[in-house]
Amino acid sequence: MKPSVRVVGGGLAGCEAAYHLACSGYPVSLIEMRPIRTTEAHQTDHLGELVCTNSFKSVDSTNAHGQLKREMRLLGSLLLRCADATSVPAGSALAVDRNLFSKMMTQIVGNHPMIDLKREEIVDLPKNSAVIATGPLTSDQFSKNIRGYLGEEGLFFYDAIAPIVHKDSLDTGIIFEGGRYEESGDYLNCPMSESEYNRFIQSLLEADIHSGPDWDTVPYFEGCLPIEVMASRGTETLRFGPMKPIGLTDPRTGNRPYAVVQLRREDKAGQMWNLVGFQTRLRVKEQEKIFKMIPGLENCEFLRWGSIHRNTYLNFPATLTEYGSLKDRDNVIFAGQMTGVEGYTESAASGIMAAINLDRVLRSKTPVMPPGTTVLGGLYRYLNTSDSSRFQPMNSNWGLVDPLEVRIRNKKQKRELLAKRAIEDFISWMDSEEISLSDADCVSVKTTGVS
Repeated sequence: MKPSVRVVGGGLAGCEAAYHLACSGYPVSLIEMRPIRTTEAHQTDHLGELVCTNSFKSVDSTNAHGQLKREMRLLGSLLLRCADATSVPAGSALAVDRNLFSKMMTQIVGNHPMIDLKREEIVDLPKNSAVIATGPLTSDQFSKNIRGYLGEEGLFFYDAIAPIVHKDSLDTGIIFEGGRYEESGDYLNCPMSESEYNRFIQSLLEADIHSGPDWDTVPYFEGCLPIEVMASRGTETLRFGPMKPIGLTDPRTGNRPYAVVQLRREDKAGQMWNLVGFQTRLRVKEQEKIFKMIPGLENCEFLRWGSIHRNTYLNFPATLTEYGSLKDRDNVIFAGQMTGVEGYTESAASGIMAAINLDRVLRSKTPVMPPGTTVLGGLYRYLNTSDSSRFQPMNSNWGLVDPLEVRIRNKKQKRELLAKRAIEDFISWMDSEEISLSDADCVSVKTTGVS
């Protein structure tokens, strides 16, 4: 019988790691501290809870996020199985009903016969084989003990989430359906004139924000900046960012709006809608006042306010091996956002890789990484080879992968070739390393009540 292993953390990375180790025949003890100890961002005790957006980003293979999903599917990703089953319309993005998604993750992982789910807080590094995937909201005591073990003060950044509003409270006489770049109309759009946009920006700049550290020096993750931080970088920043009107026509005027605020559905019933790109650190009263200035949201009902919280992560290139283990203990592997990957799918993919490599270590085989021509391989290469003095979190992008041997000027054609090479090389890598992980290899786990 294979030895028992621990997985600490029941988020996306931890669930993937526990599931794949269990499917490989290991008795897994999955330890999740909620609800014994909660966080400032989680609202339930479900496994795999999504605390920020409900979108897993693009499924288009010419987009690096889409290519990563193709690589994850080859590895039998549990996240993608659950996401497919609980998806909501979102154009070319894969978005889910967050409640149904986390329920399904909880049922599949929690009911697996090889997984023992324990609700308790871990504050010390396990002495035996383990995957550590406690995420960006790792408890203070565990974070302190990890940093103490590594001799590293650690890094941090602040992450913000966007408000959610109720569909019935929206003004449909103003708001119109439509997606940018000829996407389907899975988004709702609040059009703004130039004067409305300028008043909105001025209000953001004058708004009251939550007290905290010196906000001007906080090292935010650039992919998830608070809306008011973006506004402070220039009057036009938002109009060329999340509020860009490109590809949209206001049916009332027949013209392109000066700016738009897009809403993306959060649930299958289409009752909850997220303000896309509107993560914020504004106080609640300010959110209510300023966001109701948006045309069509004057009488909106807020189902969730935006908020900000601290995310912690390790200095991967300075403290971990190329596959994320402790340098002096190859059977303790870190996964998820605490390693410096940014994004849901990136975190989940690192959980799968942690499971693959812990299995290899326990079988006295050399750990492996996908080649640098793949998105997952390029991401791990970034984590391992970055300048440790300037290390910052990273999500999927084509800049991580090896360039093509021939220069291609056409961006679409270039990305098509990158995607074609990536999937071919990923399959070849799996074959050469005899990696075969899929749902078909795992014990069938019955789920109930997810609908």
